[in-house]
Amino acid sequence: MKETVVIGAGKIGGAIALMLAETGDYKVVVTDRDEKQLSKIDRHPAISTAAVDITDSAALVAVLKGKFAVLSAAPFNLTGKVAEAALEASVHYLDLTEDVATTKKVEELANGADVAFIPQCGLAPGFISIVANELATRFDTLDSVRMRVGALPQYPSNALNYNLTWSTDGLINEYIEPCEAVVEGKLATVPAMEEREEFSLDGVTYEAFNTSGGLGTLAKSLEGRVRTMNYRTIRYPGHQAIIKALLNDLNLKNRRDVLKDLFENALPATMQDVVVIFVTVCGWKDGRYMQETYANKVYAGVVAGKKMSAIQITTAAGITTILDLLADGKLPQKGFVRQEEITLADFLNSRFGRVYDPEAMRLKQAM
Repeated sequence: MKETVVIGAGKIGGAIALMLAETGDYKVVVTDRDEKQLSKIDRHPAISTAAVDITDSAALVAVLKGKFAVLSAAPFNLTGKVAEAALEASVHYLDLTEDVATTKKVEELANGADVAFIPQCGLAPGFISIVANELATRFDTLDSVRMRVGALPQYPSNALNYNLTWSTDGLINEYIEPCEAVVEGKLATVPAMEEREEFSLDGVTYEAFNTSGGLGTLAKSLEGRVRTMNYRTIRYPGHQAIIKALLNDLNLKNRRDVLKDLFENALPATMQDVVVIFVTVCGWKDGRYMQETYANKVYAGVVAGKKMSAIQITTAAGITTILDLLADGKLPQKGFVRQEEITLADFLNSRFGRVYDPEAMRLKQAM
């Protein structure tokens, strides 16, 4: 059994630990500074817990030493400290961050490291980059890559048409921080919450707008090869206008604590969610201008014997799949590893990646 450490005992960290433990191939230590949070982790013979403060570098390194890998499900502002500890302890490092600055720091730490550093292993960035890169390889010459993802309530019932489904801090960070994009062939920075568009999928109308972090490292990988590339978050129509009023008119973009309090006390969480994934790539193939599209919806369901939300399933499956590929020797064993280095076939054919296959999930639920 490979020994791993999961940092963060929240809903995503707990899902990761249970999914790994259920395979019988991993022994998992879940760490968090909050004892109450640790007490909520599912009981399993292959799961243990340890109270550790991420800011206590010595304590964190002590927990990591001798392990195969550390998987960070910590808040974006603390993930960099986990990466530093991973380097000192010489263990493979994987995270779920969407934060651009954190990923740049991880890349710097990976330079010359004798273990692998693999950031952005979740849904977006993460799986979305793997899909987009796969579609891009099918063209002789690229024109545009458009990546759209949203974690939405199945049954919206408020003016925002939204329920909390994941980290509030991460959500606010996406809504406020600048966004990367490729514009006319050049890597550029564009403002969050702008460039709204509408599209329909399966008879449902959605809006999408710029948010930070979802493009991951793919922007640099394809810069100079694609004219237009962008990432936008999917919401139900009406959401963007209200959020912009809160951020700009009420100046809550400069009062994140107030905005977080509003979200967590006015927007109920839900386990009845759906993850919408929509990627469109255009370019030239055999002399013709062509389009290829990947569209998928993943719903809440039972995974590892437990009812999980769609965002738990898709995020946890992303990082556990990549851990499996790393353990099987299908990924580089040292240095910085980008999501786009992972093939879509390897991902979807893995035991965790199959949750992205709607038919496979339907069969599993019926058994």
